[in-house]
Amino acid sequence: MENLTPKQIVEQLDRYIIGQADAKRAVAVAIRNRWRRQQLSDEMAREVYPKNIIMIGPTGVGKTEIARRLATLTGAPFIKIEASKFTEVGYHGRDVESMIRDLLDQAMSLVREEMAKEVEAKATDEANERIVDLLLPTPPSAFNPSSGGYVTEEESGEQYERTRNRLKEQVLAGKLDDREVELNITRRPQTQVMFANMGLDQMDPDMANMFEKMLPEQSQTLRTRVKEARRILIEQETDALLDKEKIVSEAIYRTEQSGIIFLDEIDKIAISSQAGGKGPDVSREGVQRDLLPIVEGSTVNTRHGVVHTDHILFVAAGAFHVSAVSDLMPELQGRFPIRVELGSLGKDEFIRILTEPHNALTKQQQALLGVEGLEIEFDNTAIDAIADLAAQANATLENIGARRLMTIVEKVFEEINFDAPERVEAGEKKMEITGDFVRTQVAGIVEDEDLSKFVL
Repeated sequence: MENLTPKQIVEQLDRYIIGQADAKRAVAVAIRNRWRRQQLSDEMAREVYPKNIIMIGPTGVGKTEIARRLATLTGAPFIKIEASKFTEVGYHGRDVESMIRDLLDQAMSLVREEMAKEVEAKATDEANERIVDLLLPTPPSAFNPSSGGYVTEEESGEQYERTRNRLKEQVLAGKLDDREVELNITRRPQTQVMFANMGLDQMDPDMANMFEKMLPEQSQTLRTRVKEARRILIEQETDALLDKEKIVSEAIYRTEQSGIIFLDEIDKIAISSQAGGKGPDVSREGVQRDLLPIVEGSTVNTRHGVVHTDHILFVAAGAFHVSAVSDLMPELQGRFPIRVELGSLGKDEFIRILTEPHNALTKQQQALLGVEGLEIEFDNTAIDAIADLAAQANATLENIGARRLMTIVEKVFEEINFDAPERVEAGEKKMEITGDFVRTQVAGIVEDEDLSKFVL
């Protein structure tokens, strides 16, 4: 985990997310506390538990984006999962323990990628050697056609080595990338075995391993170009060089010590006080009961070993329109001691979202149309108009936050995106987007209230 201070974390989040200072500070402190815990003695570290967070706010205000960017910053194993996807144990569907298995799979991918970089050079060398073997499979005959006689074994070997070296130089230079070669590939089929309406990821871990081992390895002959063959062979050589047990042990360690699970839509499993515990509320409470031991700290059996969940950080989020955090089970509430409320976004925030972040929608449009050779410039009035239209749509229709900006921007550029190649061909290299142009493109939809509900 990178040694980032809370201030540095917030600064990095500010590059992509506008506003929501309280939420950024809360997650920054939570991440820093994880690093602090790792500096403690083992005895003390075991007693320090993560301060799980609930983010409360309407859709489109940055809850998911904060969690996603946070995982990118820390390099920690991270998964985003919707709480409404889970079902109570005994019902058909995903059980809550599957999120820990998914998190471990993510950690294994991260660790494998890191270790693969360490052996990348050696794997590439081995792959290139195998490609040369495919192009020049056997030494030439000891018979020399030019002289009509036979050469000695030593002379034959020297000729073969010279030919092989020349061929290897061409392979390394990429001159033979389009040449076809024949590969023999042996792999275990990734068959999704179904047993009692369950996939391998939902079976008992020992049973899943047994089913996988029962699948026979299959050999396949593949004819492909050298460029593609190099990629396949590098993967094979990398896999052979990696220590599988080390990957598993390191992945389990990272999952337990630095894993982050983002539980979206947690309000969907809350039991509204107005419902009276009828209908689907019974199942929702069952999901909460199953979730409680995972968040509190328990052990989960996976195909790769046992994972302890005591120090996994859980960040939950929900709009809580028809329910409140207090509608969750008291025990579950207690496992989320930090609660932050994210505010709604208005015109001023939309203007900043359109101009400040590194991945702003306006910058994305400029980059996409720049590929066609069309330079796009935004007038200040255009930014103001897009922000104003988005704010109006959120006020009169359903409030979907910053997601409304994407809808407006796509509508503004709908015609330009379609005609861009022809515009450039006709000699138009530059285009300025003004406020009048923005309002003209969206005017017909805004005036038609029924149509705007579907389009905007």
